[in-house]
Amino acid sequence: MATTFERRRLGSLHPVHAILLGFPFPLFLGALLSDLAYASSYEIQWTNFASWLIAGALLVGAFLLLWALVDLLRARSGAKGRPMLYFILILVMWALGFVDALVHAMDAWEKMPAAVILSVIVTVLALAAAWIGYSSYRSGEVR
Repeated sequence: MATTFERRRLGSLHPVHAILLGFPFPLFLGALLSDLAYASSYEIQWTNFASWLIAGALLVGAFLLLWALVDLLRARSGAKGRPMLYFILILVMWALGFVDALVHAMDAWEKMPAAVILSVIVTVLALAAAWIGYSSYRSGEVR
């Protein structure tokens, strides 16, 4: 008796969705690196760079959040686990990114410990969202 192992792809990523998903992680990572550069040099321009990078990540992240919501609403009732996790990650990433933008709007000396911590958290969340978004989950069954 022969057994076959069948692999099937669960969902695929639309090309526009893939492009949108490619922006938040590098932008938040750039903001984190700018915060670390400010922490070591105290050159105020680094905080301006970080603020603009966070603003760009939030702009693209808003469209990504909308796309993830549409994907969640269009998912079949039995397969909502991955889209729900993906949507929640992007929602938390965007919300904490917005808080990070508000912290970056403070005075340069006042924002320093909180800005780096929030930038690290948001960068990790953006990486996790990109990981889940770009990964193609496969399920297999033996017949």
